[in-house]
Amino acid sequence: MTTFDLDRQSLLVLDPIVSKATAADLDRPTPCAGWTLADLLRHQVSENHAFAEAARHGSAKDWDSGQLGEDPYAAYAASVTDYLAAYGEADIAERQIAINTFGTFPSTVAVAMHLVDTVAHGWDLAKTLDVAYNPVPAAVHAALQFALMIPADPEERVKRGTFAPVVPVSTDESELDQFLGLLGRDPAWQVS
Repeated sequence: MTTFDLDRQSLLVLDPIVSKATAADLDRPTPCAGWTLADLLRHQVSENHAFAEAARHGSAKDWDSGQLGEDPYAAYAASVTDYLAAYGEADIAERQIAINTFGTFPSTVAVAMHLVDTVAHGWDLAKTLDVAYNPVPAAVHAALQFALMIPADPEERVKRGTFAPVVPVSTDESELDQFLGLLGRDPAWQVS
């Protein structure tokens, strides 16, 4: 199974979670420090559209321009459709794609980066809404392998503005918990 297939399946796991969010939920805190649910959903909409634009044109003009409008779920669903259409194009494997400030990568690496975002934010959403999160095990495994390559140096993370410091998680814990720790999330996080 390709990384794109795993990402597509992971997005399908997120869809019913996002569809549960109501207007009253948008102010809820998330595991992403300082972000509400509205901020997190807007980030996902932005990223999905930007990844799609980058796939089609080599780069995206703006990685933070997504809007939720009157119907956050519809905005989210449209961004997923856009992303899946772009990375489902026949010649995608031949493309080099510039991802935000990180650099230019083969499309396979871009998809792996998106998968990391999808799995992590799926957990963020589920925790925020206090619902079950049942990610695709093979997707978690693939995301963990990619996360192991992310620099753990706290100064580097601050400089890039990407991840909080690594949260130590035992290798005896689940792959999901290990993955979350590598991205700076506390697997025990709960809505206050």
